[in-house]
Amino acid sequence: MSLNAVAHLNFRGQAREALEFYQSVFGGQLTIATYADFGMPAELPGAANVVFGQVTADNGFRVMAYDVPGKDAPAAPGTPTTRRENGTTITEEPFFLSVHGESVDEVTPVWAGLAKGATVIEPLGPAQWAPAFGMLADRFGVTWIVDVAA
Repeated sequence: MSLNAVAHLNFRGQAREALEFYQSVFGGQLTIATYADFGMPAELPGAANVVFGQVTADNGFRVMAYDVPGKDAPAAPGTPTTRRENGTTITEEPFFLSVHGESVDEVTPVWAGLAKGATVIEPLGPAQWAPAFGMLADRFGVTWIVDVAA
């Protein structure tokens, strides 16, 4: 199974929950820290609870996630959000990631894991160009494409 090499995901106060969810789907090692763990002064907003970390799957795929300091409310799934940082306006669009397998049996468990609480855009099933193809937006607003190479 192959996946995007590295996925950087930007959450609003949900990074820990998201990382734990992706570990349940992809397996592997989970690493979580807060900014305070690296010496950020505790009096700064979010130092003790701004989470960042990654899931490293056994096949080397990494999902990296972090929260935005000072933002406690999660972004609405699938909706672009705008924020100001150092005088610059940054618009964050929904994310698109992909999982490619060599057989339907290989991708079905990944699909089933990602589908928990997801919005299915296109169900996993046969396509003209591949034995299987499907697309869903998971509960964190990340859009996944799951398919089997033709």
